[in-house]
Amino acid sequence: VVIAAAVATFIVWSVAGPEPRLAHALVNAVAVLIIACPCALGLATPMAIMVGTGRGATVGVLIKNAEALERLEKVDTLVVDKTGTLTEGKPGVVSVVGAENDGSEVIRLAASLEQGSEHPLGAGLLAAAKERSLGLAEAQEFRSLAGRGVTGTGEGRRVAVGNERLLEELGVGLDRLSHEAQGLRSQGQTVVFVALDGRLAALVGIADPLKPSAAPALRDLKAAGLRLVMLTGDSQTTAAAIARQLNIEEFRAEVLPEEKAQVVERLQKEGRVVAMAGDGSNDAPALAQADVGIAMGTGTDVAMESGGVT
Repeated sequence: VVIAAAVATFIVWSVAGPEPRLAHALVNAVAVLIIACPCALGLATPMAIMVGTGRGATVGVLIKNAEALERLEKVDTLVVDKTGTLTEGKPGVVSVVGAENDGSEVIRLAASLEQGSEHPLGAGLLAAAKERSLGLAEAQEFRSLAGRGVTGTGEGRRVAVGNERLLEELGVGLDRLSHEAQGLRSQGQTVVFVALDGRLAALVGIADPLKPSAAPALRDLKAAGLRLVMLTGDSQTTAAAIARQLNIEEFRAEVLPEEKAQVVERLQKEGRVVAMAGDGSNDAPALAQADVGIAMGTGTDVAMESGGVT
């Protein structure tokens, strides 16, 4: 319609316009095109966004805003969380070391505390307690310490469940089972330390299987020229085992939530356009810091709220 109007304008001015008719006809025809065409552009942009978000929705990708969709095309670095992003997020207890008897009491008290936690490793302990039909105690004085673990009391006993950093902060000695912990990590297991009444009670080895789609997806992203960086709060040994399986050269282990955001910020200062993919409350600061935050739909609400894409 716009082109037809421009042609009609050219014809009318070339026949009935003032001299020089051809010059006036050309100027007015171009004026019609220039003034009318932004309307088409105004329609094309939202339509392109609607089609893009619609295509994403059909394959389970929800795009919260058009800016995230636009920035994704410029991303050259992808930072990924490990647990729940590269792994299934359904960890299971595969070994208990150093506990008395079969470790049921340790698992029962640890799982009692983890009832108040949203961490996938806590879900693994709860699943193990349910599998063994263990009755859980009522947890009191519960505290969740980001990137370290949880503390509280159960049945009058002081319980701490978390990583080495947590137990060191509490002044609990780890020497008794340090060698065993290293052995579990070399097998790709995440080691959770359980302390009862200020003493190390046991190590719980938790394995979270890799998503079958993780390796081919990372391979395709590498082929597309993206730089891949894996971040995890897990130990160096466990992180190295997972990175080896997925052929990831660049990774950081034992990273606290605020440090994840700092890694993203540092990459941005290098001139990188960074996307961050994660699923937990620990990832929320990094998801918010990244140019594009990509949250797993199976993750926490705060992660999905922080990301531009779910």
